[in-house]
Amino acid sequence: NGLKIALFLAVIMAGSSSMAQTSGKEKKLIRDSKNAKADFISTDGLMSSLFANSYAYVIFPNVGKGGIGIGGAAGNGIVFEQGIIIGKARMTQLSIGFQFGGQAYREVIFFETKADLDRFKEDKFEFSAQASAVAATAGASANVKYHEGVMIFTQQKGGLMYEASVGGQKFDFTAF
Repeated sequence: NGLKIALFLAVIMAGSSSMAQTSGKEKKLIRDSKNAKADFISTDGLMSSLFANSYAYVIFPNVGKGGIGIGGAAGNGIVFEQGIIIGKARMTQLSIGFQFGGQAYREVIFFETKADLDRFKEDKFEFSAQASAVAATAGASANVKYHEGVMIFTQQKGGLMYEASVGGQKFDFTAF
């Protein structure tokens, strides 16, 4: 009986250890997302209105992108609905065309309505090949409008990349 209890406790402790690691990664992602939001607003103060008034948004604080001819990008983000964290998302992108180099950047996608967010949450959301993002600079958000229920902004973190398209990005949503 004592052996069964010890084994049970060992299994419980091993499970909670792996949960704590995942939780730590998610906490870091949440912290990075909040810092990215502050950086977007610091760069363009008008974006604070977008964060406050959009139905929902997802922030990818660390997207890595690279390629020579054929390229790819990937990043994890946090999804906010009405200002409350509801889950996380994974973004992947494969692109073909003129591109050379690598870069790290942030990306935020604003959703105009609940229906737009629901489409994202159902993993039926991807950007067409022609989709592009607005580079977050001072005043850049002043005249941007929603297109098909979304508005996309990026902010370079480092590196040099001769390609600014978000076309072909696909997303996977996981609720918390």
